[in-house]
Amino acid sequence: MRFDDILAGAIPEPRGRDGLVLAALLAKQSGGRLTVAAIQPPGWSTPGPARAEEAAWRAYLKEQAETTLIQARQVAGDDAEYVVHAHKGSGRGLVELARRRSADVVVIGSAPGGAKGRIAIGSTADQLLHSSPVPVLLAPRGYAEDPPGVFERITVAYRRSPCSDAAVASAAKAAAALEVPLRLVTMVLSSGKRVEIEERMLERLRDQTAADLKVAARGHRRRLDVEVEVLEGRNVAQALVTTSWRPGEILVCASSTGGPLRRVFLGDTSVKIVKAATCPVMILTRQP
Repeated sequence: MRFDDILAGAIPEPRGRDGLVLAALLAKQSGGRLTVAAIQPPGWSTPGPARAEEAAWRAYLKEQAETTLIQARQVAGDDAEYVVHAHKGSGRGLVELARRRSADVVVIGSAPGGAKGRIAIGSTADQLLHSSPVPVLLAPRGYAEDPPGVFERITVAYRRSPCSDAAVASAAKAAAALEVPLRLVTMVLSSGKRVEIEERMLERLRDQTAADLKVAARGHRRRLDVEVEVLEGRNVAQALVTTSWRPGEILVCASSTGGPLRRVFLGDTSVKIVKAATCPVMILTRQP
């Protein structure tokens, strides 16, 4: 995974700052180029008297886009490139722009309505998380209020599968690019009722999970500081709070195995992880 070209979506709302701050930090630490895009609805072409209304609509869109990018520049700075792209859907517009510009990652903030410190998935994120040709990085709500000075670690939510093995390899490259350690975590979920047979099954599952993590980490320890950890809880949210999270953490998830190749496709477990996470989450594309 590279961060040579980073694409961030800009919106004329305070929550738009979260994604921009995250993208700017990623560009600074990786040395990558940052492009900030305002996605606006396309104009229409109507003959006759309606042309005046069309002109007024186009002028309004242009003014809105310029205002959005002026606000974005105050956050992301003068080193970034600022562009306007027309598309009916903001997420699909970012997907189209990512393809055209050969971006390495798309960064956005949380949708409205989510709790502070959490990520809510809205229409923009939903479009990106089911069709983006590059990884998608999501910032929690309020991330811009107290951002970390630097990224400190990349954590991979690991489950033994070809997709997760590819995710570990991609995350290892990202950790090397950012010069941070790598952590692999696997979640063991259990019911609240403990009976002897379930306890024995859980013990075997813990042992197998720990063994899987060691195998996944093998080969990356030569280049990186790699940790492995098993998290346990009744559900994903409970499991995630059983470990510590650094202020400069990024949590990485693989795409669902049911999605198309080389596209982001968010599965059910990843959705739960995104909603429960308290740090930025990156969803990778599915690799063969």
